[in-house]
Amino acid sequence: MALDKKKRYISERRVARKLALIAIYQWQMTGNSYEEIYLGFLEDKGLSEDIKKADMAFFQSIVKYLMQNTEKVDATLKPFLDRKPQHLDQIERAVLRLATSELMQQPEIPTEVIVSESVNLAKKFGADQAHKFINGVLNKVCAKLKSADKA
Repeated sequence: MALDKKKRYISERRVARKLALIAIYQWQMTGNSYEEIYLGFLEDKGLSEDIKKADMAFFQSIVKYLMQNTEKVDATLKPFLDRKPQHLDQIERAVLRLATSELMQQPEIPTEVIVSESVNLAKKFGADQAHKFINGVLNKVCAKLKSADKA
């Protein structure tokens, strides 16, 4: 893969993760369907510009996977949380759900990439020290999923 093509691919995935975080947050807060959230993105000038820069197939696969498998994703996270999922900050909850969905659905993506991207999203959108919490939880989720794959 040529360097420019690889950089564009990484950038498209990064923007898709950002949009997925926003979509998951909106879904958590409103309960709106995927279609309603996506239409809202198209109507928002800033988000519609990001859509042009994103890997939208990746975005769609992650968001829809979470919406259809919320109980499974939350059950994977729950053992590693220091409080009930419903008591998490909404951004932290969205980042953890996004990353866990990606870890469960996209095994070809290195776990280090998923954790790093999630920590960066938490730094950008979350509370002051949220990225440390996200990093700790996701490293435990990764270890659990790796051991489950070996079993």
